[in-house]
Amino acid sequence: MFRRALSMAIAATALAACNTSDTPSSTEPTSAPAFDRSGGASVGVVFTETNATSGNDIAVFARSVNGALTPAGSYAAGGTGTGAGLGSQGAVTLTDNGRLLLAVNAGSNSVSIFSVDGTSLTLINTVPSGGTRPISVTVDKKLAYVVNAGGAGNIAGFRLDRSNGLSSIAGSSRPLSANAPAPAQISFSPKGDQLIVSEKGTNRLVTYSVGDDGLASGPQITPSAGQTPFGFAFAHNDVLIVTEAFGGAPDASAASSYRLGKGGAATLSIVSATVPTTETAACWAAATPNGRWVYVTNTGSSTVTGYEVSPDGRLSILNGDGRTAYTGAGSAPLDEAITQEGRFLYVLTRGTNNVVGFAIQNDGSLESLGAGTSLPAGSIGLAAR
Repeated sequence: MFRRALSMAIAATALAACNTSDTPSSTEPTSAPAFDRSGGASVGVVFTETNATSGNDIAVFARSVNGALTPAGSYAAGGTGTGAGLGSQGAVTLTDNGRLLLAVNAGSNSVSIFSVDGTSLTLINTVPSGGTRPISVTVDKKLAYVVNAGGAGNIAGFRLDRSNGLSSIAGSSRPLSANAPAPAQISFSPKGDQLIVSEKGTNRLVTYSVGDDGLASGPQITPSAGQTPFGFAFAHNDVLIVTEAFGGAPDASAASSYRLGKGGAATLSIVSATVPTTETAACWAAATPNGRWVYVTNTGSSTVTGYEVSPDGRLSILNGDGRTAYTGAGSAPLDEAITQEGRFLYVLTRGTNNVVGFAIQNDGSLESLGAGTSLPAGSIGLAAR
């Protein structure tokens, strides 16, 4: 009982840390520069959701060739949000071809799917999430899975197509590793034959095998190398990079890398264990398409830490002090997204309620593009193409 209470206390602390707006050291610059608005015609799009209790909307930004973002409208998701952070990664996600967008409605226990045409969205349908308080959604080809954090917690599966949207898969609900383990993210493996869920409250990574019928079997449990595993991303060669918030303890955060089992086996083996960011509350992760670079947002430090990923999955920090980029005073960075061609990294900030942009350089360093248009407080999730 004591261990259970301690685990949940750690999870609560980490969730708070990953939604804080603490101000970094005064030695840092006081603000990020504004976007250059002269970037020309739109070549891409960035999406987030407002998570509003009065009605969840998808906010759309057009991306110019130089990375500048311009507001391009908002679209009702047909559900409601919570008005507060979800302590999760993956509230908004795109299909690989960028033609469909999925978003969770945590306040109304539902998931929405949109067709995407440039910066225009068309809501196809909104369906029950198969549980309560959906916080993260993932998609692979014609399958989608959601992790629900409310109640005992569970995952649930859906089929999808561009015409009919989402439809629930009968019998797809599976439990997490324990009751109410404070999940943070769900994601398909690169081949689509496995699902991975991070659990903040149990310090576990949970894996499931996905059959040809779309049903997941499991869970199989892997202890996290470090405390409070949160967001994760896949690099090359089936390498999984997981952030470790360490309960929000000052300057204690880290990231670890794991290798997935072969042949659909839902197993994880450690490669690099707990490589420090030297920063506070590392919670979100994004990898470049070539898998060489992974970027971690440190919510409590308002910084981004970059790692290089070797071909065998080992992690090397890019900057000795862990500060590859600074997101602005009191910005409290949350979700991240990297564009499909790998040129730009965008970071959603909770403390300043905007999107900060960076150009990714050949050596993995980040060049600041500044902050975009303000967003409603409580906005969550980020997807880009």
